[in-house]
Amino acid sequence: MTLRTRSTRPRRRPAATALAALAAAALAMPVLTACSAVDKAMDCAHTAAAVANGVDKLQQTAQNAADHPEQTEKALDGLDRDLKGIGDATGDPDLTKALKRMNDGIDNARQAMQDGKNPDLQPLADAAGELTKVCTPG
Repeated sequence: MTLRTRSTRPRRRPAATALAALAAAALAMPVLTACSAVDKAMDCAHTAAAVANGVDKLQQTAQNAADHPEQTEKALDGLDRDLKGIGDATGDPDLTKALKRMNDGIDNARQAMQDGKNPDLQPLADAAGELTKVCTPG
């Protein structure tokens, strides 16, 4: 006579498995959202550093733009390059919009130099302020 033994393998519970998967997904959502916030903060940190360095160089050279236009042009090129790299790396629409304002300010400064005028840096300062607002949580 052979004894039948129960399988020691646990029975599958589709409802319990689905519930566990749903709970795991629900717990992951805040983490994924936090990653998005961290990504935005990192984009902003890189942006702030590049903009601060670029605008500092530009302000230093713009004071002597009439005497040394090549230095101001070089500073504009550096700022333009930094902003392009940041713009290519970010997917944040608010940051992209603020970067566009910075690029518009650079274009205006270039045009002023071509017209033989000292560049107006106020639009760049305004755009830098917009970047600060975008990068400030809250």
